[in-house]
Order: sequence, then structure tokens, then C-alpha cells
Amino acid sequence: MTAPLDCQASEQEAWTLQNWLDYLLSIHPKDIEFGLERVDQVKAKLGLSFTQQTVITVAGTNGKGTTCALIEQAALQAGRSVGVYSSPHITDYEERVRVNGKVLDSRAHCVAFQKIECAREDTLLTYFEFGTLAALQLLAEQELDIVILEIGLGGRLDAVNCIDPDIAVITTIDLDHQDWLGDTREKIAIEKAGIFRKGIPAVIGEPNPPESLKQAAKQCNLVSYWQGQDFTYSQIGNKYHWQSGERTYQGLPVPNIPQQNAATALKVIELLELTLSLQDMIKVFSQIQLPGRRQVIGTAPLVMLDVAHNPQATELLNRDLAQLKVNKLFAVVAMLADKDITASLGPLFGTIDTWYCASLDVPRGAQSSAVATALTGQPNVHEFIFVQDAIRQALSIATPEDGIIVLGSFFTVAEALSLVKQNPSLIGSV
Repeated sequence: MTAPLDCQASEQEAWTLQNWLDYLLSIHPKDIEFGLERVDQVKAKLGLSFTQQTVITVAGTNGKGTTCALIEQAALQAGRSVGVYSSPHITDYEERVRVNGKVLDSRAHCVAFQKIECAREDTLLTYFEFGTLAALQLLAEQELDIVILEIGLGGRLDAVNCIDPDIAVITTIDLDHQDWLGDTREKIAIEKAGIFRKGIPAVIGEPNPPESLKQAAKQCNLVSYWQGQDFTYSQIGNKYHWQSGERTYQGLPVPNIPQQNAATALKVIELLELTLSLQDMIKVFSQIQLPGRRQVIGTAPLVMLDVAHNPQATELLNRDLAQLKVNKLFAVVAMLADKDITASLGPLFGTIDTWYCASLDVPRGAQSSAVATALTGQPNVHEFIFVQDAIRQALSIATPEDGIIVLGSFFTVAEALSLVKQNPSLIGSV
């Protein structure tokens, strides 16, 4: 497919969203190519600027999406206009951009893609770079108070980092994407710290920050806030408590997202000086839900979806699973082959009673045999060619008192959501 010859083509003549996405995949020989030079060139031609908005850039190994979502919901509750760019999407590309809590239609994305295509001229852009610039274009066209940008990979050289933040957030740091970011937490932390800017506030949600991150914060002369030091959280019974100096929220509902991410988001909310009462925040915490993150789609049996795909994420997930009041717990798992499958599933050993392993029919997808091998020594391990078949089998075996967790990848969760969309009666509503 070739690009439209006339950059002034009318909106009616524009490609469909799928046409554009196919084109984006075709114009660059690499899936990932770090560096901001190309993005900066196109950004300058577009005249993209967010000087009138408060920009929050969120990096981290895990927890970026849920942290962004809680900040977004709190801002909306406080009456602020807010836009969010996040990735990857689960089922529909449009999920990547939200304006005041709603996704934009496919036509808006097509128009933005057309603008990037005109501005880039002969500059090569990867799929992610092109999409990031289009998202920034869409957000810049809105009248927003707050813009929340989720880093895709790393931080320092990620396309999102072409925009200077007013507040930098690092949620967690652990081993993932080692081929790109480094094979130690110290190296990975340096990449994440690339979103820092001199003098701005930075909120660090990682409870065990590498020394390299601390040094990077000092070098940038940051006003930094560290979880466990400057703000803390706890759960007592079925209530969630948060404190930062004299500012506290006592008696919030336990959030349906990892608690440490909620604590990080609350510190950002404090810095934004949002006027929110305890009742306002109770409403936010009661409603917060992000697809594929502790997402409950059925109750008898309990069916939960989570995109956890690295050791830190599954360790946090395991803590939540341990709190579930279920009889037996079944896991449907499918992962990408370039993940450390054994280390990622290890935290769940002893929690899962029966494993249903499936292959992922996507680039880099692991075969079910590779997942099963990683589970050597675990009880009741079964293999399936397709994720949806594995889910159907788990549903056929589980009793109403049991639980099913579907995990391992955004692709795995997407398969589960697709199955439910095609068969609404398969799983009881929540």
C-alpha cells in the first residue's frame, strides 16, 4: 500500500483506520528504533506544544496504565478536562487516546494520521512513533487542562519523551525488555529516569528504588517524592488508607488496581491540587477499572483478567489472588516467547490449582509447550492450541465457588474479551 499522494485530500477520501494501521507497519523496517531525532523533527513541523496544559508523563515497568487511569478519573471528578495517551491497546486501536474519559472515533485518528503523513515528508517513523505523534496531535487540538502521557518502552528515548512534562512519574522498576533497556534494575532505572526534567516534581512509586534512580533525581535537581518515604499506604480490613505529610485519605475502598499504583496516583493528585473531598475520592476508588487490569468479568465462577507478563507484575497479582475467597483457582496463561516465562509464572506457584496453557498466534507468541515446560513440577498442567479453547475448558470445569485468572499478555486478555463479546452468555455478568 502506498501513501495518499495528495496531503490535502478531503476527509471523505481518507483511508480507513485499518488502512492506516497497515501502512504504519509497512513504512519502517524495524518495529522499534530508539531515538528522538525523527520524532522531534516532525513535532517541530506540526508545531505541537502543551505549554498551556499540565503534562504528566508516566514511566515504569508495571502499573503505568492503572496509575494514569486513577489520575484521570480524579481529575474528571474534580471538574478538570483531561486527555490520556496510553499503549498498547487491548482490542481497539482507539483505546489509545481518551478525552474526558471517552475514546475518539476512528475518523479522528485517520485525520490525525493524515496530518502526520504530510508533516513527516521523507522522515521514517516506526509504528509507535507515528501513532504517538498522531495521539499528541489529537490531544493538542482539544481544550484540556491536564494531559497524561504513558511511556511505551523505557523512557529516555521513547517517542513520548519528546514532550517535556510538568510532573514526572515512575511507577515501578523491574526486569523486562532487557534487550532494549539493560539487564539490571540499575540500568533500566537510568532509562526510566530519562523523563526527568530539571526542577520539576517527580513521584516515584517504586518502593525499592535502585541507587541509579536516586542519583538521576539528584542530578536533575528534582523535587522528588518517594513511596514509603514521602507517602505511604496501608490496608486495614476492607479499607484503604493513604498519607502524605498532613494530607490523608482514610477509609477508602480497596481499589480494583494494585494498591501501590493507587498510592502513586494519589501523590500526583495531591500535586495537581485537585479539590476532592473524601466522598469524592471514595467515588473515584469505587469506580476505577481499567480493561485487563484485575478486570472481573464473571462472578460464579469468578473470572478475572490481567495483562501481567513479568515477575514483578505476577508477584503483585499473586498478592491479590491470595485474598480471593474462592475454592479452587484455575489459570489460563499464554505469553510472548521473548518473556522470561518461568520467572514470570513463578510467583503464582502454590496459588494456582490447575493450569491451562495456550499458544499465542501472534508475532513473538510462545507455543503452549513452552509455557507448559516453564510449569514443570506444577500440578494439573494442560495444553491448548487456542486461548479461547483453554478458557472454555476452564469454564466447563470450574464450579461457582471457584476462580479463573486469565493472564500473560495483552493479547491473551484480548482473546478473552473477544470470546465474551462473541458469546455474551458464556460468562455470568458481574
